[in-house]
Amino acid sequence: MAKVTRDDVARLAGTSTAVVSYVINNGPRPVAPATRERVLAAIQELGYRPDRVAQAMASRRTDLIGLIIPDARQPFFGEMAHAVEQAASERGKMVLVGNTDYIAEREVHYLRAFLGMRVSGLILVSHALNDQAAAEIEAWDARVVLLHERPEAIDDVAVTTDDLGGAQLAVRHLLEHGYEYVACMGGTADTPAVGDPVSDHVEGWRRAMSEAGLSTEGRLFEAAYNRYDAYRVALEILAGPRRPPAIFCSTDDQAIGVLRAARELRLDVPRELAVAGFDDIKEAALADPPLTTVASDRPAMARAAVDLVLDDGLRVAGSRRERLKTFPSRLQVRASCGCVS
Repeated sequence: MAKVTRDDVARLAGTSTAVVSYVINNGPRPVAPATRERVLAAIQELGYRPDRVAQAMASRRTDLIGLIIPDARQPFFGEMAHAVEQAASERGKMVLVGNTDYIAEREVHYLRAFLGMRVSGLILVSHALNDQAAAEIEAWDARVVLLHERPEAIDDVAVTTDDLGGAQLAVRHLLEHGYEYVACMGGTADTPAVGDPVSDHVEGWRRAMSEAGLSTEGRLFEAAYNRYDAYRVALEILAGPRRPPAIFCSTDDQAIGVLRAARELRLDVPRELAVAGFDDIKEAALADPPLTTVASDRPAMARAAVDLVLDDGLRVAGSRRERLKTFPSRLQVRASCGCVS
């Protein structure tokens, strides 16, 4: 059987091959609804399948969006990746995902690989974008949207959450319960001081404590962002002589590790220890007790990032304020802080 071509579709639909292309690619020019229906009916009748490889070679772009994240095994990044994939699908795009495991060389590897594949755009969740990675992006003149984090090495369009304000909400809420003070579980020594959400969470904690006239000295603890390292750190903190009455964790994954350590040490949460997190991952509602946390609108953030990365005007120069889209945070109150669930 002869291969069905775009010319065959155009003849059956009574239109030009250009119009068929506009329908298949959803642009760049609009097509009248009746004409679109004829083209789609012809495609269905003939069983036409576009040659995506040929299209990519002609346009020097694919129907792919590259998504680079630190670690999809962490619930927050897994949920964010799923939201990006759904948003991309709504725009007729597919997503390639690369995990960097917080390793700079791996981030550069995925940048080169995805940009070399001529993706339509790149969504980057970078823990600490280095100069080499920034140079790769500049060399390819790529469409890049920073999501969740906004490293200093590149000044590009970013979609973020109000991390600082959200952290303040959580810490103020804990203090309103009457706890003597709130400790904080931040990141590690290599957490970037600027542009990283965890740094903003720590700064929000500092500001809320300062507003309440409380010292933060000796009350900030380092831990990796995952529950396993946080669990080990929490065991040491909670078994010590100066156990804090409340802990604000920079991520929900850390908070879940703290809850596990408290349970192992037979501490009653929240009567003997109050806990709050940040991210509102799905698992937070199923924690024991359910976790009070700061929520962000990940689906909306993902849609905004996909829309921006596919926008032809993305690289038009603009002010930093215009190129930074920040979504509000909100406090999701559950039982771990001392509230009745």
